[in-house]
Amino acid sequence: MINLREHINAPGFDIPDITLDPAGIKAVMINEVPPPNPADGFYGGPESDYARSVLGLFKMAGIHARSIQDVLDMGIYLTTAVKTPKSGYTVETAIIKAHLPILKAELSLFPTLKVIGLMGD
Repeated sequence: MINLREHINAPGFDIPDITLDPAGIKAVMINEVPPPNPADGFYGGPESDYARSVLGLFKMAGIHARSIQDVLDMGIYLTTAVKTPKSGYTVETAIIKAHLPILKAELSLFPTLKVIGLMGD
């Protein structure tokens, strides 16, 4: 078990403050950016915007996850490609490149990863 925020040392970036077993993660779903308010992110609680959105998608797919913890328990980790909210409509290439090493470090934690899915813009 590891705490992601403690394991990935990236001050100022939106790294989930969650503890999980990296070997249990088989799939990663990557969204574009975190929301401006961290409480609205995937791990912000059951009523967060991102959690409600992704849980709704799972429900439409016939997968009845009641919480993001249920999704994690299924071996699916949710994250963002860029680790800070965007300030405009798009994310500049330089920002994406600057955040790429953090995403790579995050993905490298999962030794049994089989699937990476991209969602969002």
